[in-house]
Amino acid sequence: QVQVVESGGGLVQAGDSLRLSCAASGRTFSSYAMGWFRQAPGKEREFVAAISRSSIYYGKSVKGRFAIYRDNAKNTVSLQMNSLKPEDTAVYYCAVRESVVRVPSAPDEFDYWGQGTQVTVSS
Repeated sequence: QVQVVESGGGLVQAGDSLRLSCAASGRTFSSYAMGWFRQAPGKEREFVAAISRSSIYYGKSVKGRFAIYRDNAKNTVSLQMNSLKPEDTAVYYCAVRESVVRVPSAPDEFDYWGQGTQVTVSS
């Protein structure tokens, strides 16, 4: 089983920036698609961003503010979050899809998940 660990969450003020990181085990990391999702209390899990070996896809609510990138040499993917808003407050999860044809964007398209990291944006 692929192990997934997120880090970098915290408490920030509206307008601030934050960078989340995710490390995934495996010797074929470069072939994985990696995704970020978030879930606020009482809401369904929401797609944030995903990156495959050749494509990037963003959710509408974060496009233009967030950026996803990967470092295959370190088996990591990062989410740079800028211009944060209170509505960005959620637990952010990193997810892995091992076998990829197209970049996935639905939770059931991912195979492994991290435990989540809390991001809180105050007004």
